[in-house]
Amino acid sequence: MHRAHTAFSLALSPMAHKNFATWLLNSSSSQKLVKATAAAAVRTYNSAAAEPFANGSTATYVEEMYNSWLRDPSSVHTSWDAYFRSNTYVSPPNLAPVQANTMPLSAFNFGSAVGAAPDSKTIDDHLAVQAIIRSYQIRGHNVAHLDPLEINTPDLPGNTSTKSIYANFSFGEQDMERQFKLPSTTFIGGDEASLPLKEILNRLENVYCNKIGVEFMFINSLEQCNWIRKRFETPGVLSFTPEEKRLILARLTRATGFEAFLAKKYSSEKRFGLEGCEIMIPALKEIIDVSTELGVESVIMGMPHRGRLNTLANVCRKPLNQIFTQFAGLEAADDGSGDVKYHLGTYIERLNRVTNKNIRLAVVANPSHLEAVDPVVQGKTRAEQFYRGDQEGKKVMSILIHGDAAFCGQGVVYETMHLSDLPDYTTHGTIHVVANNQIGFTTDPRFSRSSPYCTDVARVVNAPIFHVNADDPEAVMHVCKVAAEWRATFHKDCVIDLVGYRRNGHNEIDEPMFTQPLMYQKIRKHKNCLDLYADKLIAEGTVTAEEVKSVAAKYENICEEAFALAKTETHVKYKDWLDSPWSGFFEGKDPLKVAPTGVKEETLIHIGNRFSSPPPNAAEFVIHKGLMRVLAARKAMVDDKMADWALGEAMAFGSLLKEGIHVRLSGQDVERGTFSHRHHVLHHQLVDKATYNSLQHMYPDQAPYSVSNSSLSEYAVLGFEHGYSMTNPNALVLWEAQFGDFSNTAQSIIDQFIASGQSKWVRQSGLVMLLPHGMEGMGPEHSSCRVERFLQMSSDDPDYFPPESDEFAIRQLHDINWIVANCTTPANYYHILRRQIAMPFRKPLILCTPKSLLRHPEAKSPFSEMSEGSEFLRIIPDRGPAGENPSSVKKVVFCTGRVYYDLTKARADKQLEKDIAIVRVEQVSPFPFDLVKEQANLYKNAELVWTQEEHKNQGCWSYVQPRFLTALNHSRDVSYVGRACGASTATGSKAQHIRELNALLNDAISI
Repeated sequence: MHRAHTAFSLALSPMAHKNFATWLLNSSSSQKLVKATAAAAVRTYNSAAAEPFANGSTATYVEEMYNSWLRDPSSVHTSWDAYFRSNTYVSPPNLAPVQANTMPLSAFNFGSAVGAAPDSKTIDDHLAVQAIIRSYQIRGHNVAHLDPLEINTPDLPGNTSTKSIYANFSFGEQDMERQFKLPSTTFIGGDEASLPLKEILNRLENVYCNKIGVEFMFINSLEQCNWIRKRFETPGVLSFTPEEKRLILARLTRATGFEAFLAKKYSSEKRFGLEGCEIMIPALKEIIDVSTELGVESVIMGMPHRGRLNTLANVCRKPLNQIFTQFAGLEAADDGSGDVKYHLGTYIERLNRVTNKNIRLAVVANPSHLEAVDPVVQGKTRAEQFYRGDQEGKKVMSILIHGDAAFCGQGVVYETMHLSDLPDYTTHGTIHVVANNQIGFTTDPRFSRSSPYCTDVARVVNAPIFHVNADDPEAVMHVCKVAAEWRATFHKDCVIDLVGYRRNGHNEIDEPMFTQPLMYQKIRKHKNCLDLYADKLIAEGTVTAEEVKSVAAKYENICEEAFALAKTETHVKYKDWLDSPWSGFFEGKDPLKVAPTGVKEETLIHIGNRFSSPPPNAAEFVIHKGLMRVLAARKAMVDDKMADWALGEAMAFGSLLKEGIHVRLSGQDVERGTFSHRHHVLHHQLVDKATYNSLQHMYPDQAPYSVSNSSLSEYAVLGFEHGYSMTNPNALVLWEAQFGDFSNTAQSIIDQFIASGQSKWVRQSGLVMLLPHGMEGMGPEHSSCRVERFLQMSSDDPDYFPPESDEFAIRQLHDINWIVANCTTPANYYHILRRQIAMPFRKPLILCTPKSLLRHPEAKSPFSEMSEGSEFLRIIPDRGPAGENPSSVKKVVFCTGRVYYDLTKARADKQLEKDIAIVRVEQVSPFPFDLVKEQANLYKNAELVWTQEEHKNQGCWSYVQPRFLTALNHSRDVSYVGRACGASTATGSKAQHIRELNALLNDAISI
């Protein structure tokens, strides 16, 4: 056998191939050429099963002759040549195991003599059948019966008939009964290894061109493709027991009955019902049932307005009376402005009756801005996975429900999809359910997207897409089961495209016939899904007509009882609709007491030393020489008990981590920092992916610290971090813009969630937005975070001076929607970050952060300003000669942010330290009325001015001007000094920038 193996190896060598090819080309027999090339066209192996061969020395001799003939036919006697060419000789068996995607050569010999090679037609026909099977797997969805109305088909070639899939293959009626071996890339045979062509086509037709269209062949994993093939091709996968069918019917009855009840009771109200796609409710319940069985304990859902009330009622099982109360127009019993009923979220913990396991369901509140809730849900899911220690996403999952027009039209869908596999953002698989009405408000698909399907965006992340006709409940349930199992197996996204229709207009009082007359004529005549399915089950004897009526009547009685109970309510409670309750956070706390933000000096020194030290294994860990200088400079500052911006931030983070507070910093380039100042992650210069983060190794029992460079997205990543911050109040979650200018790409998240989330949905968030801001000659897109927009959305009254008391500052923080600040010292930055956790409630913090101040020699703070007894300073008064002798001061310049350092330099250059006081307003909103009044009273004889580096129609001036007048009781004027109004945030000319800055400083620092 050793010699046979050697000869066989030689036969497969390049030289042997060359000789073999030469012999083929020189051969006069075309039949040899056909047979040889046909055999070469498929991967085969020779089987020894029931195939005789000689033994002993004869066998060895024959084998040697055969191998010689393979190498060069002219090297053996002509009799051996004739014998081997006759195909009557069979080489010895290959004992190697059968490989994947291979089959015995003899498998092709239908009707041939034992040992005979298959003819070219047999091989060609088998290859053609394999190609047909693959064509169905790739293109079957093009011709599947997905549209219940049968009016819309994807704009794809060859979607008029299933025969177009195999039209290019020359099979006639005479071939339909021929048996064909099935390749390993299909499971349609079940236990059968071969099938007649007619049966192969019928089974493929039923799998891929019926009511389910599966898009999956673009996935570049053979394992995943085979997994999907098996779930859809195996015979009998779509069979349901009578009990399962009755459960589907009962759930569909409830979904349909709920919409019918609302239509009857509130006919003139907008509710964005689910009529035409009611199967979405049983679909969601099936996904949850299967996922719960597979170990999921918590499901977080995000969805638009359509079908929301039905989901809350029948999926989450929110008490129906609470839903009906929302239609009554009652006054609220708690604080907040509230939101319309089809935007509200909820949180329910209940028993899943099917699996008999407890399940937590949350539907996240959302605005009308479609898809904006997607990244918020993902952030909340990721946070819940983090706090549960669910590193693989086995216990917590997200479901996102989309509309067809929004799924392909809104860019945030794409941005959110691209977070799905990022290590610090993945939720380990999301199930996307598209309620496909085949229309967007009044716009047809042909005018609302360029892609064949609304779901094509999911292909970018290799997510399988399951299109299904929403009028076939059993097909929908199977798809949902497969989707839940896919997510549990591979922890990757998948999409269910429920192709239905919208029975009413965009809302219930809208007239769709204006714009889609033909579609709605068809819809008016079309039976609803419940009636179609009930007729089917009655016809097959699974249920009786009386049972169908009984189930419907029972649910209507439940609705009537809840409706009667709702009439007894006198108020609505916003807190009943809270999607992220913080159990135990508010209980037992003084709502107007802030914990101290200063810490012991030893703590600061310990954190500073750790932050300025290389890794413990520094001998092996090669750090960049430039970073060694950075670490040395940090160590020198710690020894001097001074902190710059990066050190102050690290001390805020480190001290919170020491106290058990999880810190998460996210955004573009945050690990290093846009301006190369942070350097939280040190990279080994010689070993790829070897990193060290000192803040993760401060204390043995510290909380986790996460710093994550994000994708180049503001909208999705800010939404994600907002969702993360909603989950647990005992965490400091920060998002940093690369430049503050770019934050407006996420304006929907800022406006709809961060600014107004508490007012609309009674939902607090302590998210911190770090926005690099400052006019430094870097041009119009690298200068301003548009702080005026944040101030415009601040909810404090410019004409109301709150009663002065010891609790003045904390009451202001309690009553406002968010905090806007522009700190000028590392100590104040340190304190305001720690105050986010020290407050007995949570508010978003908008922080204008510096650029040049990161390395400014004067922008440093002593440890004494961060240690015990120190606190955040809303205003920093003048600490120089002017502050010591206020009566002689002729001018007081109020300012905020980095311009302070320009002003002090200009004042020193003009030697006006005694004549001009400069007061820094560190917290702009809520406005420090009390401290401004105090400063103004201190400088009774001085002129008061507000100076800013932004243009007059930008920056803080519009916000602070009326509040100054209120603080001063309109007894004194405050004038403006700064740039004139401008359309752009800054000039792109360095010379003009310097000219504007000098003019500003001359005006401000003059008497």
